[in-house]
Amino acid sequence: MMTPRLSGERGYADHGWLKSFHSFSFAGYYDPAHMGFGNLRVINEDRVAAGRGFGTHSHKDMEIISYVLSGELAHKDSMGNVKGIPPGDVQRMSAGTGVQHSEFNHAEGQTTHFLQIWIEPNVRGIAPSYEQKTFPDAEKRGGLRLVASPDGAEGSVTIHADANMYAGLFNGTETATLTLRPGRKSYVHLVRGALSVNGHLLHGGDALLLEAEPQIVLAGGQQAEVLVFDLTP
Repeated sequence: MMTPRLSGERGYADHGWLKSFHSFSFAGYYDPAHMGFGNLRVINEDRVAAGRGFGTHSHKDMEIISYVLSGELAHKDSMGNVKGIPPGDVQRMSAGTGVQHSEFNHAEGQTTHFLQIWIEPNVRGIAPSYEQKTFPDAEKRGGLRLVASPDGAEGSVTIHADANMYAGLFNGTETATLTLRPGRKSYVHLVRGALSVNGHLLHGGDALLLEAEPQIVLAGGQQAEVLVFDLTP
C-alpha cells in the first residue's frame, strides 16, 4: 500500500523569524491522522532568519536528527558541545535522560534551511549523547547513502532506534532500488526537486508512505534530493 502525502497538506507555522512545515502533528498543528508513521515522529522543514533561532530548551528520550540544506546551524548543548552544522552534515542527538540545547542561524544575511527529524527510541533512560558526520554529495549521487542506523553501519551516525535513514541525489537517468524487509514501513520524503517513487511523481516537500511493499524504486529525478526511512511497524 502506498499513500502520498503532499507538501500542501502539511501543517504550517509562520513566526516571522521561523517558517516551518510539519509533516506530522507538532506544537500548534494537530491532525489525528498524522501523528507519526511507524517510529518516525517528526519531520519539520524549518527556515530560520539570519541572527535568530531556538533558545535553550529541553528534550528527553528522543532521537533527534538535523539535516541542513542551506545556511548553517549553530548548536550548543548541556553536554558541552558547541558546533556548526553545514549542509552535507548529519547531526544526531540522543536526548536520553534529558538534554538542553539551543540552535541558531549565525550565517549573516542568509536564511538557514534545515530538516529536524525525531525518531522514537527503542531504549529509554540512557545517557544523552551527540554525533555529527559529513556525507559528501558524491556519496549520495545516483544512489541511497545510509546516513543513520542502529549500528553505525557504513560510517552512518548511530541512533538508538530500529530505523535506517538514507539520503540520495538524483537527476536525469540516475536510478536506485531499495529492498524492504517484510513487515517494515517506509517513508520517502522528497526534500527538493522532482522524483518518481514507485511510479508516483513527487515534488519538493511531498512524501510517500509505504506499507507491505517489497521495494522502493527511485527514478526520473529532476535536481532531486530525497530522504528514505526504513521503519518499524
